[in-house]
Order: sequence, then structure tokens, then C-alpha cells
Amino acid sequence: MMIFTDFRRSMPTATSQRSLKRASGLTATVAALAAVTLLGGCGLFSSKPAHEPTPLTEIKQGLTVRQMWTASVGKSGSYDFAPIAVGEAVFAAGANGGIVRLDANTGATTWAAKADTDITAGPGSDGETTAVANAKGDILAFDHDGKQTWKANAGSEVLATPLVGRGLVIVRAVNNRVTAFDSTTGAVKWTYTQPAAALTLRTGTGMIFVGDRAMVTGFPGGKLVALDLQTGNPLWITPLSYPKGVTEVERVNDVTGSPVLFGRQICSATFQGRVGCVDAVTGNGLWAREFSSPNGVSQDERLVSSVNSEGQVFAFASTDGSTLWQNDKLKYRTLGAPLALGRVVVVGDMQGYVHFLSRDNGEFVARAKANGAISAQPVLAGQTLVIQTRDGNLIGYRPE
Repeated sequence: MMIFTDFRRSMPTATSQRSLKRASGLTATVAALAAVTLLGGCGLFSSKPAHEPTPLTEIKQGLTVRQMWTASVGKSGSYDFAPIAVGEAVFAAGANGGIVRLDANTGATTWAAKADTDITAGPGSDGETTAVANAKGDILAFDHDGKQTWKANAGSEVLATPLVGRGLVIVRAVNNRVTAFDSTTGAVKWTYTQPAAALTLRTGTGMIFVGDRAMVTGFPGGKLVALDLQTGNPLWITPLSYPKGVTEVERVNDVTGSPVLFGRQICSATFQGRVGCVDAVTGNGLWAREFSSPNGVSQDERLVSSVNSEGQVFAFASTDGSTLWQNDKLKYRTLGAPLALGRVVVVGDMQGYVHFLSRDNGEFVARAKANGAISAQPVLAGQTLVIQTRDGNLIGYRPE
């Protein structure tokens, strides 16, 4: 179910450098019935979905997918937790504060930690520092052995996975404030914020590093922003799409998921807007298509893949955005973000199925059944595909 957050007062104009006053006016969280209808998720006043999930049909397995191991971490609750891969290590967390580091080849636990609070986002990690966050905006950092090293505050609830690396822990709060903390001490290095929109999606918009100089994230209003890692100053701001419509719900136009970097191209998608790509260095737009995605994109050298609000899986040519294929056989199954992986595009659904689609034509080549609903994007750790379910199950697969 898509949830919106309502901001009735604007935040200050875009500013970087030192800390800003906490955004006022976070008055209510409301369910957007229009979005519920689009996504085919749970109804606000009825347990019956707006659309029945498309039934699955038998497929011819053209790809062998072996389950290598299983592990567990806490349940996701009402939040979205996704595993993160650093080399052949997998980091995962659950809403109860449990955090684990696993060996991607065996699923064995390298270390396990327990935050002293329930958490709402994470983990983010570079292998040395691992960070999680909670509803009060507290950031908790752990070292390479799983020992907590510092605690700081980002000023507001955090739903996005912290971005860790380059000596920083960068946190994106729901009030559109981005804060960079020193990864060793937790000291604030800089902050940046954008004005608040009247109504925004209640979701964690991701962040990525672009080389050693910049990071990129998305904001309401369809904007992609690159920030200097040393100062927090914006290097470029590029609208990927623009709000349309008359009502506040119709004009919701947030960047969803995490921007994805491949080569010099950053691609992303917005809700009720577009999917498209920009130049990572200059921010110049490369191409854009009308599209609405609740959960972002994946890309490789050939294609950009995304799931639209009805659950159709699309592949666009990475060079110009032309449609390569679309798969309509997973409509209303509430899909997570896809992962372009070699010869396939992988996507999970809320009934616990992992679907493997041919990168060439979008046809099913394999299917696996996980023990629990899947909303998180799969990750590749070494040669192992890792899935996290909302029940807290971690599963390692080896496509062959």
C-alpha cells in the first residue's frame, strides 16, 4: 500500500553547509486511495485488493536456480529493509534492531548485533562501518566486528538506507534533509535540504556515490541532485519529471527507489512522472519516457528495467529509452524493484515468488518460491543472488 506524508508548511529554501532548523509542519500521514488503486495494494477501508493479482501459469524452466542457503534476521514490520552486498559479504537488518553480516557463499553469520532500539532503515555499509536508523532520526554505527561505535541524530525519521563510504555516513531523513556524518566519530560534516512538498510518498529514496567527489539522490518534484561530498553544496540539480494535475495527490511526483549508476549514466524513475537517465558529471538529461514507478530502476550496459504502478515489467534501451520489451503477466502482484543480472531480470512479488525474466525478450525463464513476501530489491554478492523477505528470511540463490 502506498502511503503519503503530508507537509503543510514549507521548509527553508535549498541550503547546504551547517545544520538547519528541523522542518515544521509534519502534521499527518494519510493514505492515498488513488495510489492504492494504481498499485493494487491493500485497501484503506477494505481487506479486498482493488485488483486481484494475475495468476501465475506454468513456465518452462530455461535457467537452473539453486538455493544455496537460508538465514534469518528480524521481520520488516511496516518498513522496507533490503540486504546490501559489499564484495562477498551480505549485511541485513530487521525492524527489531537485529543486524547481521553473512558470508555470501555459505550464509554463515560473520557477526550479529542488536541495536538498543527498533529501527526503520538500514543497514548501510562499506564493510568497515555499518549504520542503521530509527523513527526518531537516531543513527547508530557499528564497526567491522559489529560493535556499536557512535550514535547521532538526523533531526527527523529516517526511511532510506544510509549511504556509507568515503569516510562518511550520509543519511536522508523524511523532511528532505541530507546529513553527512564522519564515519569514525559521528560528527556532522555538512547538511543539505530541499523545500518540502505539500504531499510526498512515505518511502525511502536511496542515494549513490558517483566517484570520490559526489553523491546523488532524488527529491519530491522529480528532481535529481548531485552533492559535493566535502561540502554538501549542490553540483547540479536536474528535473527528471515535473508535477502534473490539479489536486495534491495528482501532483505527487517523487523520485522513487535509488538512482542507479552505470558508466557515466545515472538512471532513475518517478511516481506519476518519468523514467530516464542523466549524465553523472554534468546532470544533463540524456533521455526520459512517460512512466510511473513505485520502486525505482535497475540498469546494465544494454537496458534499464523498471516496474510500473500496475506491476508491468519494462525494459528500455539504455542508450535512448526505446522500449525493448514489456511483461504484462505479473500485473497487480505488488512487485519489488527489479535487478538486471546477466542474462536475466530478477524481480520478487508479495506472494513470495522470485521471477527470472529473459533480458532479451522478457519471457519467464525460471521461478523460485521464497518463504515470505518480497518487497526488497534482490542484490548480487559475489556469485550469489540474495533475497530478503518481509518475514526476515534471507535466501541465497545461484542462477546457472
